[in-house]
Amino acid sequence: MQKVAILGATGSIGRSALDVITRHPQDFKVTLLVANKSVECMYELVQKFQPRYVALLDPLAASRLRSYMSLYPHIHVLDTLDLVCQVLKSDEVDTVVAAIVGAAGLKPTLSAVQAGKRILLANKESLVMTGRLFMQEAYHSNAQILPVDSEHNAIFQCLPLESHADLGRHDLADFGIERVLLTGSGGPFLKRDPASMQLVTPSEACNHPNWSMGPKISVDSATMMNKGLEYIEARWLFNLSASQIDIIVHPQSVIHSMVQFTDGSTLAQLGQADMRTPLAHCLSYPKRCQAGVEALDFTRLGSLNFFAPDFNQFPNLKLAIDACSAGQAATTILNASNEEAVQAFLDERIGFLDIAAINQSCLDRLAKREAVDLESVLELDEEARVITQSFIN
Repeated sequence: MQKVAILGATGSIGRSALDVITRHPQDFKVTLLVANKSVECMYELVQKFQPRYVALLDPLAASRLRSYMSLYPHIHVLDTLDLVCQVLKSDEVDTVVAAIVGAAGLKPTLSAVQAGKRILLANKESLVMTGRLFMQEAYHSNAQILPVDSEHNAIFQCLPLESHADLGRHDLADFGIERVLLTGSGGPFLKRDPASMQLVTPSEACNHPNWSMGPKISVDSATMMNKGLEYIEARWLFNLSASQIDIIVHPQSVIHSMVQFTDGSTLAQLGQADMRTPLAHCLSYPKRCQAGVEALDFTRLGSLNFFAPDFNQFPNLKLAIDACSAGQAATTILNASNEEAVQAFLDERIGFLDIAAINQSCLDRLAKREAVDLESVLELDEEARVITQSFIN
């Protein structure tokens, strides 16, 4: 039985993971649930799963949760990231679902990697910020990285099995692979007149046509920054060069990504737009388990469309691709700036198009900075946030 920790337990991916786990009580035991400050949601999960540890990283929220716990004296309530990392490194955890959104997920995810755990990686920012360092730590600790993002999971499923060992260290050309194709829906504004984009509201940006996601990821999908971050993640997960990865807009979100081989073959992974499928695949890997998701009915699919991305419509996507080529410092700066700008947009402090403009300005301001180790990455992340806030103000 796998002892599972869920980082980001009250979010959409955490909830989906728990739904899959509920279907297989003989295979999985939840031992740690982590969220930020969702007291009522966390207490519901406590009642259902009764893990040994729960954590709310907001101290006031953790204090409130403790006041609810009289019926569960055996459950430890944690209120700091350091305590969470201690549990992640202990024998209480085998498998970690890393689903905290943004840079906040880096420290606990990296702690679990350093402890050699099985990591179900849904926190793409960990690789965006520390790609080479992250994958080196996984290699040295013998941690197993399994990609949960639907696109990366699709690529993983299409790769030859022998390439799964030491993920991110092979040259995929040695396995006859020419390139991978990351698909993206284009979000809610694929066909919107660019002249009207500055008038976009947060509710419109969060109204994704295919996926149910949290607000930050929904806005990133609307700007296609999410696809840019996935491009950077794929570069590190699969050890890809720029010539080995392309992005294709696929509005229906049926094909989740593809792998092309040197003999002209293309393998694609298809499925419903439901995160339970990649989560079930990773939780049960290398076997398969029931996810609660129906298989596709091909007689009802209709047409599948594909387009090259329009960088004029989605400048954030081009920023991310260029940052990936520029190196670790640029991707760290871009991620930090984007997180701050997206939150400002959600708070209605800036307009939709301002997100990309602010990201570009922050990259220009810090263009000559370097990030060679974890300490310098974190310092650069903080500096980029301060500068971004000055642009926002």
